[in-house]
Amino acid sequence: MHKTKSIKKIVLHLLMWVLNYWLFAFVVHSNWNGFNNVSDPNSLAYAYTYGLFTNVFLFYIQVFWLVPKMYMQHKKAKYYALSISICIVISLIETYFDYILYDVFEIYDTDEFKDNFSVTVFVNLFYSVAGFYYIFRHAHKKSEKEKQLLKEESFKAELKYLKAQLNPHFLFNGINNVYHLIGKNDALAKDTLHQFSELLRYQLYESGAQIILEKELGFVLQYIKMEKTRKGSDIQLTYNIEFENATKKIVPLLLIPIIENAFKYCSNHTNNDDNSIDINIKEAKGKLSLHCTNTFDSLADKNAVGGIGLINVKRRLSLVYPDKHQITIHKKNTTFIVDLIIDL
Repeated sequence: MHKTKSIKKIVLHLLMWVLNYWLFAFVVHSNWNGFNNVSDPNSLAYAYTYGLFTNVFLFYIQVFWLVPKMYMQHKKAKYYALSISICIVISLIETYFDYILYDVFEIYDTDEFKDNFSVTVFVNLFYSVAGFYYIFRHAHKKSEKEKQLLKEESFKAELKYLKAQLNPHFLFNGINNVYHLIGKNDALAKDTLHQFSELLRYQLYESGAQIILEKELGFVLQYIKMEKTRKGSDIQLTYNIEFENATKKIVPLLLIPIIENAFKYCSNHTNNDDNSIDINIKEAKGKLSLHCTNTFDSLADKNAVGGIGLINVKRRLSLVYPDKHQITIHKKNTTFIVDLIIDL
C-alpha cells in the first residue's frame, strides 16, 4: 500500500514537470530572456531544457534537504543564507549557459538580455519558494495526522481503562448483593447468582466497540429484573423500555452504571412505599433518552449518591459522544435524578 502510494506520487511529479516543460517551451511562446525572438522557434525549448533541471534542483533541494534538515530543525538563519546563496549560484550558472546559447543562435540584441540575470533569479526564487511551500504543507499535514492518531490512541486507551473499571465495580456490587441474600433466602440467592452470571458473561464477551441497541437494552432490562427479584417489596419500582429502531448501535455498558447507581443508593425507609425507583428509556428518531430517579436517605453522605459509576459515564460520554449528548444529574429534596439524551 505504502509502496503503491509512493509510486503514484513519483509519477505525478514526473507528469507535473513534463507538463511544465511542454507548456513553457512549446505552447506559451514566451520571449523569455531573448529566446524565441530569432528565426529558430525552438530556441526557448533548448534553453528551457537546462532551465528545467535547475528548477527541479531548486525545488527538491528544498524538499529533501534545506527545509527538513535546517528550517524544521530551528536553523533558520543558516537556512535562509544557504537558500539565497544556492539560488544566486544556480542563477549565475544558468545565465552563463544562456549567454553561450545566444552565440549559437546569434542573438546579439543586448537590450533583450541585459536583465537576464535578475529575471533568472526571480524565476529560480519562485521554484525555491514552491518547494518550501510543498514540503512545509506536507509536513504540517503529516504532523496534524500524527497528532490526530495520537489523540485517537489516547482516547482508546482511556476508554479501555474506563471500561475496565466497570467490570470490577459491577462484579463487586453483584457479589455483595448475593452475599447478603445467602442465609436469608438461599433460593433467591441462587437465582440472583445465575442472573448475575449471565450479565457478567455479556460484559465479558458481548460488548465490543459498539453494539446493537436491542441487545444493550436487553442487558439493561435483565439487570433491572435481577434487582427487582433481589429487592422484592422493599422498593416501589416502575420501569419502561421502548425503541423504534432496534438496529441502531450504541457504545455498550453506558446506561447500566446509571441504573445500578439508582438501586445501590435507593433509600431504605421503614415504610417501603417511600423507597421508589423510576426508569424510563426510549429511543425515537435516532435519539435515545433516559430518565432515572430514585429516592435516597437524606441523612446519608451527600456525595454518596453519585458514585464512581456516574463519573465514569460522564467521561465516556465526553469521549465517544462529544457533541451528541446531554446529561444532567441533580437532586430534588430526597430524589436523585439523572436525565440523559444521546444522538445515536
